[in-house]
Amino acid sequence: MYRFLLTPRWWGINVFAVLAIPLCLFMGSWQLSRFEDRVDTHQQQEDRSARAKTAAARPLAGLLPVDTVTSGRQASARGHYDTAHQLLVPGRTLKGRHGGQQGFYVLNLLRTDSGKALPVVRGWLPGDAGAKADTARVPAPPKGEVTVTGALQASENQGTDGAQAGGGLPQGQLGMISAASLVNIVPYEIYDAWITLTDAQAPLHAVPPAAAEGSGLDLKAFQNLGYTGEWFVFAGFVVFMWFRLFRRDAEAAKDAALGIVPEGDGGAAGAGERGEPRAAAGGGDAAGGVPQGEDKADERGADRGETQGEGRGEAQGEGRGEAARAGKA
Repeated sequence: MYRFLLTPRWWGINVFAVLAIPLCLFMGSWQLSRFEDRVDTHQQQEDRSARAKTAAARPLAGLLPVDTVTSGRQASARGHYDTAHQLLVPGRTLKGRHGGQQGFYVLNLLRTDSGKALPVVRGWLPGDAGAKADTARVPAPPKGEVTVTGALQASENQGTDGAQAGGGLPQGQLGMISAASLVNIVPYEIYDAWITLTDAQAPLHAVPPAAAEGSGLDLKAFQNLGYTGEWFVFAGFVVFMWFRLFRRDAEAAKDAALGIVPEGDGGAAGAGERGEPRAAAGGGDAAGGVPQGEDKADERGADRGETQGEGRGEAQGEGRGEAARAGKA
């Protein structure tokens, strides 16, 4: 009864199911492991950030390049601020503080002894970076040689919250804190990193360090969790469709073994086998069941009888008239 499983069609279905189910399970497990790795990395980053707040600051050169390990570490650098290139970074909101109010970062470039400049976010202010009333409250940077200490951060990119990569900002504003954005503004080299000061000058508010990219429970992490569910659903769907096709073909094979023909299959042939009369094949009248040949023969016989009767009557009448005329004579 299950010989249909050996047909080419079912060979293809079985091969597809055998390959698709393990693939879906593997991809779902892989996405789940990606989510678990992000959770572990996020926890490690939280612990590292907590230790970095109390750890002693290290020189900037020893923490570069910025990665998931050095991101958020306390770094120190010595130099003097470039007061001619103070920049405002609009559209920024502090997490956990002033959450419902937009503001802007105040960024200055620290010219170090190495000749490169380090972007330093001195703090955050609520308001609009394009409004003179709000920008008038920005304090001037310290003059002379200073030593700055703050949390080390990697350069921003298009996926960073609040970053504006499209450009078109007024002069004196910066959409994204990165060396690529600053290289066209200042005539000297820029470190591919920046720091946010731990102690901000009033009325500025200190900007807390952000988690390293790919280490937090962001949208990508929950996308991995969603993809996990999708792959497992795909595997279950393949099993469901295989069972449904198998049951349908098994029932059809069982019916065929019992001689049960599905409706609509062989209906015309069955009618001919039962010997049911057809008007076209039998040449008879479907309503009365009388053959058409017999009807025509009866009609021809009736016509001949009428003609012969008329002929005999005329001949007898003529004969009697002649006999009467001869008697009179």
